[in-house]
Amino acid sequence: MKDIEPRQQAYLNTLIERYPVLKSCEKDLTEAYCLLRDSYKAGGKLLIAGNGGSAADAEHISGELMKSFKLKRPLPESLVEKLMQIHPEKGVYLSKTLEMPLTAIPLLGNDALNTAYINDVGGPGFFAQQLLGLGNAGDVFLGISTSGNSEDVLYAAVLAKAMDMKVIALTGAGGGKLKPLADVSICVPETETYMIQELHLPVYHCLCLMLENYFWG
Repeated sequence: MKDIEPRQQAYLNTLIERYPVLKSCEKDLTEAYCLLRDSYKAGGKLLIAGNGGSAADAEHISGELMKSFKLKRPLPESLVEKLMQIHPEKGVYLSKTLEMPLTAIPLLGNDALNTAYINDVGGPGFFAQQLLGLGNAGDVFLGISTSGNSEDVLYAAVLAKAMDMKVIALTGAGGGKLKPLADVSICVPETETYMIQELHLPVYHCLCLMLENYFWG
């Protein structure tokens, strides 16, 4: 297992203390954190896909990463200075209220594109279509599927690999068909959908805390 920073290990230790069943996921959580950290350090971003409750999780993750979660994320002084030069009044507001993001995009909200794809092409490729337009080499694709067998997530994972992106799978026990496509698979040890989802939330909260602390701690 990779060595990680002491503060990040502390978050992981707390997670496992609170949810001992996730001890089996510690190595994969560490690997997932390192993939995300290194991608963000290199200017990459996270793209996330899932269905149903996992779609809500995709948006939840984005919400935690795109603004402050626990720590303050002030704008850099260079940006504040530019804002003030362009418009002093609005610059003050923006510099006081905006928070630095870790870019995370849920592949969900583009209804025009998704409905056009479904109408014109059909089939489960609409996540892949968004990924093709938004993703770049060095980015990370996070596929969330309780079974590990969601076809639309599988197609996106295949494309992500072809685009030289890293793939993280967040699934239930076994990992399904998604696991062999992923660079890292976090397979929480449950088989009932709602029980899997109950463990997914603390897993991704921990990852978000670890990342935020690395960049702003």
